[in-house]
Amino acid sequence: MTALPRSAAPPSPPAPIESPGVVHRPAWRLSADATEAFTARLIEEVPVALTYNGVSHAVMLASPGDLEDFALGFSLSEGIIETPQELLDLEVAPAGEGVEVRLTITARRFAALKDRRRTLAGRSGCGLCGVERLADAMRPLPELADQTALSLASIRRALDGLAPLQRLNRLAGAVHAAAWAEPDGAILHLAEDVGRHNAFDKMIGAMARRPGDRPPGFAVLTSRLSYELVQKAATTGISALVAISAPTALAIEAAMRSGICVVALARADSVSVYAHPERIIDLNEASACSPTA
Repeated sequence: MTALPRSAAPPSPPAPIESPGVVHRPAWRLSADATEAFTARLIEEVPVALTYNGVSHAVMLASPGDLEDFALGFSLSEGIIETPQELLDLEVAPAGEGVEVRLTITARRFAALKDRRRTLAGRSGCGLCGVERLADAMRPLPELADQTALSLASIRRALDGLAPLQRLNRLAGAVHAAAWAEPDGAILHLAEDVGRHNAFDKMIGAMARRPGDRPPGFAVLTSRLSYELVQKAATTGISALVAISAPTALAIEAAMRSGICVVALARADSVSVYAHPERIIDLNEASACSPTA
């Protein structure tokens, strides 16, 4: 195999097309009989500081796009505000090597935030970093009145619709996606981020910024389904979740209590239902047709 020179540098290919959220860096591909220099496309990951009414609250590592959606979604899913109207102002500004998102919320919500103040040192793979008390990590979840029903056809349509909308993943990989699908499986919005929690928050925020109430439907996640994602869903009134990867036991316990239908290990040829199977249309029809029903 050709040795990699100490001063080796990638060739000078045509200037890469710039794309938001993606940077280009030199890299080398090694195989049994060759060394190839190339320009790699990498997903950006930056510190994002969230401040409320001038007080620092959280620093998360996130993809730098759609930060307005992220900040609103985070505020809603963490229970900092209850409605988008309680967010009075939002400003995104460069800050050192990262970004600061400055949010102004109502005095009532800021007083409540100070009462349950916690500092998060967020990482892209962690959803409860920095929680100071067990009570904060396991806060009570509402029991949702919405009873969204799912069909196998709608789940498959949503899964098929993910890849064409995952721009960052198509360019460089290394990102999660969260999407909102209508009851028939048509995707209305998809968000991407290096963090699965961030992607979910971005989707929640984007749907909250739309005029009127969030339309009926369900959330589709490309990640594993852990407790804090169910927590965010319950807090924002999302009663059905479809995940490509597996759920955790604690996530399913929370989903059962909150009335969230959970479908996971979702593939083109099969899905697994872990919580509230009575909301799966195909299962109800199969039971009705069974001779023992």
